[in-house]
Amino acid sequence: MNYRHIYHAGNFADVLKHAVLARLIVYLQQKDKAFRLLDTHAGIGLYDLSSEEAQKTGEWRDGIGKLLDAELPAPVATILAPYLDAVRSLNPEGEITLYPGSPKLARMLFRPQDRLSAMELHPDDSRRLARLFEGDYQVRVTELDGWLALGAHLPPKEKRGIVLVDPPFEEEGEYDRLIDGLSRAWRRFPGGVYCLWYPIKKGAPIAAFHEGLKALEIPKMLCAELSVKSDRDTTGLSGTGLIIVNPPFTLKDELHATLPELKRVMAQDRYASHRCFWLRGETTEAERRDD
Repeated sequence: MNYRHIYHAGNFADVLKHAVLARLIVYLQQKDKAFRLLDTHAGIGLYDLSSEEAQKTGEWRDGIGKLLDAELPAPVATILAPYLDAVRSLNPEGEITLYPGSPKLARMLFRPQDRLSAMELHPDDSRRLARLFEGDYQVRVTELDGWLALGAHLPPKEKRGIVLVDPPFEEEGEYDRLIDGLSRAWRRFPGGVYCLWYPIKKGAPIAAFHEGLKALEIPKMLCAELSVKSDRDTTGLSGTGLIIVNPPFTLKDELHATLPELKRVMAQDRYASHRCFWLRGETTEAERRDD
């Protein structure tokens, strides 16, 4: 309840998360049928990077601030175009001052038939999010603990959808809550595409988290991680991870192309790294190690 994403909006973790979210949306739009995005920890939707809070940390400068004007290989520029074009459209003068959170980004990419259910527990943030989408019939904002939405709001009536789970990791046990939440949600909506975010930092139980996810025996789970610096001399965020359940068949190849460029552009020291591999699904253990 104390978390404020404005301090972190547009940082390297947002870049990876939102680039992947945009690809998931574009993929589901290959079919005419409507889908719903369930955003369990939606925040306020739109962030002013010129605000005192954002300027205090300046995290966006090492994230979207570096990527927006970077020279990228043509295939990677194409992959990132839905995300970067949305950011640019909010900043037509060139200098970046506004950054879309996941609900705003999704809404900018939607077709008329697509829908958003945005959950936000913090009362002030929920009200701001509701004002942002006031009168928008494609968006429903609910003041609700997003973990509860993984049961009560699934499956969506459209029977197609993306579930974005992006908790603030304010409390102990959030990695276990992600495992439990995915387990409950997948039983209700096994055909959904799930995107789960988690932080990488010194002492984080990443290996145990991955083992817990694999134990769910969900058939297809793809993992993507990007670290921008060593975790040796910091207690803060050094990397970011995503688990994508039922990923588009093109996503792994897209990530293999994109992650090296994101590392190159946003690296903060020589220990920056990336990896993309199947937790469960498409490859053998030997192939997974080769990743």
